[in-house]
Amino acid sequence: MERITQSQLESIVERINRTTNSPLTSWTKDSSGKCTANIGNYHLDYAYGGVSLERMVSPGGGVQDVFRCGHVTKRELANRMWAFLEGIELKRGCLTIA
Repeated sequence: MERITQSQLESIVERINRTTNSPLTSWTKDSSGKCTANIGNYHLDYAYGGVSLERMVSPGGGVQDVFRCGHVTKRELANRMWAFLEGIELKRGCLTIA
């Protein structure tokens, strides 16, 4: 079984952000150096030996654990993110089930 890498997870997150028209970065720095959270951005969070998909939900940088499962293995998160992305694409009519 192929090992899931951080780079692969980041590619899936980028696709989720593009598909949902969400910001591609978590933070934007203005000309004065002040950082502002990009609400709606999906990004990865690493902790406790695992990884989680989070979404920025407030101007101060508050986040939501998208799957409400905490930090899991890279493989488990990849599987969840692919299912999430396929659900979004099905709803939009971008994907059909044969």
